[in-house]
Amino acid sequence: MEFLINLIGGVALLLWGVRMVRTGVNRSFGSALRRVISRSTGNRFSAFLAGLGVTAILQSSTATALIVSSFAGRAIIPAAMSLALMLGADVGSTLVVQVLSFDVTWLSPLLIAGGVFGFLSSEISARRNLSRAVLGLGLILLSLKLITAVSAPLREAEALTVVLWTLVDEPLLAVLIVAVITWLAHSSVTIVLLVMSFAAVQTIAIQLAFAMVLGANLGAAITAVVITLRAPVLARRVPLGNLIMRAVGVLVLVPLVPWLQPYVAEFGDDPARMVANFHTGVNLALAIVFLPLLAPVAKFAAKLLPEEEEAASRPGRPRYLDANALDTPAVALAAAVRETLHMGDELRAMLVKASAAFRESDNQLVKEVSAADDVVDDLHEAIKIYLTQLSTAELDREESERCIEILSFTTNLEHIGDVIDKNLMELAAKKIKSKSSFSAEGQQELESYHERVVANLDLAMNVFLTREKALARQMLREKAEMRDLERSLVDQHFARVAAGRAESVESSSLHLDVLRDLKRVNSYLTSVAYPILERSGELAESRLVEDRD
Repeated sequence: MEFLINLIGGVALLLWGVRMVRTGVNRSFGSALRRVISRSTGNRFSAFLAGLGVTAILQSSTATALIVSSFAGRAIIPAAMSLALMLGADVGSTLVVQVLSFDVTWLSPLLIAGGVFGFLSSEISARRNLSRAVLGLGLILLSLKLITAVSAPLREAEALTVVLWTLVDEPLLAVLIVAVITWLAHSSVTIVLLVMSFAAVQTIAIQLAFAMVLGANLGAAITAVVITLRAPVLARRVPLGNLIMRAVGVLVLVPLVPWLQPYVAEFGDDPARMVANFHTGVNLALAIVFLPLLAPVAKFAAKLLPEEEEAASRPGRPRYLDANALDTPAVALAAAVRETLHMGDELRAMLVKASAAFRESDNQLVKEVSAADDVVDDLHEAIKIYLTQLSTAELDREESERCIEILSFTTNLEHIGDVIDKNLMELAAKKIKSKSSFSAEGQQELESYHERVVANLDLAMNVFLTREKALARQMLREKAEMRDLERSLVDQHFARVAAGRAESVESSSLHLDVLRDLKRVNSYLTSVAYPILERSGELAESRLVEDRD
């Protein structure tokens, strides 16, 4: 029982170490790695090398697959180039196994100590993330040492020996079992390192180890397919194409496993080195075979997953919230900002239609504005959930502030949508039902005020995007001017009422309510300026006059 507990602990430590390396590197270099991927698709060979290099750094072909899929989903990278990137990623994921197949476990204490001290002694996010990666590498080496020590006695377990020899005779079954385990673990590197540790102490036969490596390769491809099931069709084709290529490789190589051992042994007969070399050799062979065949594979994946029309029932579906970017806060925040701009565009369209609904007394426009508010609500909910997920990551102070700014601004945009739908459109419906009309002057005043609100929405979006102090100050000046303008328009309206203008008297309540709600919209927009001016010390804490006593 003790050895089983130690084995489980060693595997758990290995999984955690791999995750720490991946997240540490991703948070430090995620943005740069994404730029490398997006700029490397001039030809399939540069794409292959980019995939190899990025995955060698990230140590996760699945992470690379998700990045590539997100680009493919937005048609930034052609399908064939995406598959070339994935072939490179598959080879890149074998490099850490190559390094760790040598006896470097003596580095574990140094790496753990360096990672811990580096993490605790720095407040700079980049250094802390690099220290996290170093600590993760130390934990990987420590876990391999523990697993190797625990695995040696397993050779004497008769029941396990019977099971393992059965799997030697059923390599396809071994492939499928390990593929499922890899999918559950979400890390082919972890599983291959585990297989390598077992082979190093001869707990498993080398032929079985080769079959397990094939299973780990297949499982890694399955993981990416499952994770992207809810992604757009273009994004899902990339992991599907990669799965097709790996599945073909497995089907071809499984029957050849018994005859491959002598050829692999020519590059070194140490069991651990043989597992690492086989792992690398399989993925290199797949790259050599499929690099010239990327176009047919891409077409086959497209045939299996034909492009579908965007569901009309889901117009509020977010466009830019990339779940795969959550490990890289800077990229995730940029995605949230883009989605907020999308939300602002939808809100602007609502405002324009709202004005037309009053002017034309059109019930259909009232209904369209109400439907558009559902879109705004859906986008707000999606952004809120996305940022809530991001907040569980380790954010530095600036990232935390930006996260709060986005949440606050999108909440105000959602409130504006409610004001337009629940208040302004109810007033429009009331105007249509009662067949009321504004005076010519009143109609012109309302439309002019409305146009200023729309212009201020554009200004607010620019303030939100750029965070410029000059624009924020302009936003607050606009609030004061809009307040004064609203008072002036109310006075002009009362003057017409006092003069006995029939249309003004009849529509007085309606006119004043529309002005009030447009002023509320403008107030919500102005809130975007406050955090910027507060940080720069340009906003007074109170508008109250100090006690002069």
